[in-house]
Amino acid sequence: MSWEDNVRKVIPYTPGEQPKSRKVIKLNTNENPYPPSPLVEKAIKDFDAGLLRKYPDTQATELVNELAKTYGLKSENIFTGIGSDDVLALSFLTFFNSQKPVLFPDITYSFYDVWAELYRIPYETQALDSDFRIVSADYLRDNGGVVIANPNAPTGEELPLTEIEKIVRFNKDRVVIVDEAYVDFGAESALPLIEKYDNLLVVQTFSKSRALAGIRIGCAFGQKKLIGFLKDVKFSFNSYTLNPLTIAVGAAALRDDAYFKEITAKTVATRERMKKELKRLGFSFGDSKTNFVFARHERLSATEIFQYLREKEIYVRHFKQARIDNYLRISVGTEEETDCLIRALEELVSC
Repeated sequence: MSWEDNVRKVIPYTPGEQPKSRKVIKLNTNENPYPPSPLVEKAIKDFDAGLLRKYPDTQATELVNELAKTYGLKSENIFTGIGSDDVLALSFLTFFNSQKPVLFPDITYSFYDVWAELYRIPYETQALDSDFRIVSADYLRDNGGVVIANPNAPTGEELPLTEIEKIVRFNKDRVVIVDEAYVDFGAESALPLIEKYDNLLVVQTFSKSRALAGIRIGCAFGQKKLIGFLKDVKFSFNSYTLNPLTIAVGAAALRDDAYFKEITAKTVATRERMKKELKRLGFSFGDSKTNFVFARHERLSATEIFQYLREKEIYVRHFKQARIDNYLRISVGTEEETDCLIRALEELVSC
């Protein structure tokens, strides 16, 4: 017998490629193409480095207070972590402990099955329909919990709030997690439902719409008891998650609502323009409510397009997964980056 026989082995999540060259047009990881708020830059410049010799505020009070103010909640309804991945991983660990399978879509954020495997949580995936939409009826049965990304990734499709509520209401004895990483780009948030349902956890991130993927801030919203259980697990795992600079930066970003609305509106406008251009070039796709478009071409394979764009130093995401291996996920960049993408695709389809 070897020590390796007792190692917990999992297949890890595969993140999007991070190219070293700055010349690359990077449309493969759904990052915000715009810089963070000017208030964030000021917060960094004004930050007292002497604070780093001390342990951070375990409650992230400044950040939590700004979140409460922004969303009209109490601090007891808010949980923070190191990006939404940290928040979601702790949520899996906290709430999914029955012998019944947790349910989530077969095509969705690919970290869900990784966490389930890591924590030995039984799970079953539910097939999206032929248009890559979540079928709410599939979640109206006995289970150990439900996780839904809304809008879903990588498909970009939104499940209407009425259907989300139907799932939450049916599963009143299980926790339902709604992962809203992309909700600010045109979808309807389930946040208002937390007052009505004590089994609902809504998770969001600062990585996308607030242009802070590099600083790692995630948050969750729910009723006091739900958040309390989540905090108990966090403080049994690592009390000091968010450092003082991260807390200051996150709070500053929340204070600049005008800038937040400006860059999300620009992203949405560019997305809609990109849709029109892609359609003109022979692509088909759903009605994305995110900062990316999930598309396939009527004639060219995804592999061919992916490789051609890569040669042009334009990176998009290709998932080699059943049902979606002929699709590309293309992040929304700046107007200039979108122009470069469209020009490259025009050259390819005209060959």
